[in-house]
Amino acid sequence: MKQTLNLYWNTLRYLKPTQVRARARHTLLPARLARPRRLPSPFPRMQKHPFLPALKRQPSMLARDRFLFLNEEGTLSSPADWTNPAKTKLWLYNLHYFDDLSAPHAHERATWHRALIGQWIAENSPGVGVGWEAYPSSLRIVNWVKWSLAGNPLTHDAHSSLYLQAQTLARRLEWHLLGNHILANAKALIFAGLYFSGSGADALVTLGQQIYRDQLGEQILRDGGHFELSPMYHSILLEDVLDLLNIDEAYGHPLSGAFRRTLRDTAADMRRWLQAMVHPDGEIAFFNDAAFGIAASPSDIEGYADRLNLPASPAQSQRLPHRLEHLARSGYLRLENADAVALLDCAPIGPDYLPGHAHADTLSFEFSLGNERVIVNGGTSVYEDGPTRHRQRSTSAHSTVVVDDENSSEVWRVFRVARRARIIQLDVQQPPKLEVTASHDGYERLAGRNVHTRSWRLDDHRLTVTDHVSGPYASAVALFHFAPNVRVHARNQAFSGRLTTGKDRNVTWRASSQTTSCASTWHPEFGVSIPATCLAVPLIEGRSQFTLEW
Repeated sequence: MKQTLNLYWNTLRYLKPTQVRARARHTLLPARLARPRRLPSPFPRMQKHPFLPALKRQPSMLARDRFLFLNEEGTLSSPADWTNPAKTKLWLYNLHYFDDLSAPHAHERATWHRALIGQWIAENSPGVGVGWEAYPSSLRIVNWVKWSLAGNPLTHDAHSSLYLQAQTLARRLEWHLLGNHILANAKALIFAGLYFSGSGADALVTLGQQIYRDQLGEQILRDGGHFELSPMYHSILLEDVLDLLNIDEAYGHPLSGAFRRTLRDTAADMRRWLQAMVHPDGEIAFFNDAAFGIAASPSDIEGYADRLNLPASPAQSQRLPHRLEHLARSGYLRLENADAVALLDCAPIGPDYLPGHAHADTLSFEFSLGNERVIVNGGTSVYEDGPTRHRQRSTSAHSTVVVDDENSSEVWRVFRVARRARIIQLDVQQPPKLEVTASHDGYERLAGRNVHTRSWRLDDHRLTVTDHVSGPYASAVALFHFAPNVRVHARNQAFSGRLTTGKDRNVTWRASSQTTSCASTWHPEFGVSIPATCLAVPLIEGRSQFTLEW
């Protein structure tokens, strides 16, 4: 009981008072506070310019009644299937998003889409069920508007429903969650408000614009990173900023000039941050909740920015071959030497009042040679409570040090964190020397009051990782998770060995103590688990060293 109370106290004490009040309202009085009120649907606003092709979602509608979300199929054969308890909450959310309206070749499924919109209206009573929750409502509103602007006229019933959804959302904003959710809410209000005409629509735009402007100032850090520190959610929110610039152009710039400039400046900063967090294979690194297939790829995002005539970001080819980039406000670093890239997590787990997407991954890192990932973090495949989610958020699922089989931050349940690791020392050497040393205090809560210090040094054809744990402990081990395409061979009584990448590139590894090879898994997408290998290097007298040479 005492341990449970401590978990709750060390979780709840970081919340903002506004979150606590909003959570109470959301939990106790949702129907009374936000009962949908049917209002006459206003006419659509006159469009001035085409809505430029936006980013595409993955196709998910396999047939009129069959869908694929999160690599899991399901059917929609009765009204009850909209809230099917056999499906995860995230799967049902995806069903209500209507992302297929923005998927490749969507025009070929326009008849299906029109019928699906009508079915949703008929089978989801206003204000009731998963589909009327604020987050799926926000994404669906945007997708319906985009679909209409792409040349698919909405029916009278769809217009009425869309306006009702927007008005209901305005009274169900996710102030209890904040973060990326409140930004998604505000974006949907702006999209709906610009789509319709009249004073009610203008009020939606004003509210959405105010929330978005205020939240951007808090959520987007000075180095361009989103403060939840997930490259996946950063990419989603960057797309949102580009979408807002797109729809503002389509309607002849009804948004305020100051807000438009903020969006453009924010897009530039966020694009630079994302480029620093991308592996040479062109995809994001896996820190905190991150996976492929949810957000658009970085290259597609850059293509969208080009279509919007935004200034080009510095090309990768223009960068120096020996480079260290420190995203100081976020806490991530990029070391780059010729075709070797190391991405380092010297970051906080996220904002104190919103750590829901955090993993216990402090001082973890990922490493690529050429366009192949070599050392990875475990990724994310589920958002449901249970052993899989707990393991994927744990320190042991990341390439960092585990002390006494504990997590560096107390991640628990699906999106909760109690006591959390903080960076207490950071030393960054400037090029041409590529070396970073950092310490965190996440293990100071243990009996040994342990502090973990790690240094990375990237030389020509060599990466050296040195770890130190202060204070007494029963066990301390540095884990190095390898991408599934990497084959691990050991020799010399497991003090050294060889790695072979998928493209038959040979890498020699050496360790300061006898290592253990163990089975691992990599989760590059939701619903996907791929067998992989991990090397465990014990710390002897508080120290270890691991070296790769190629």
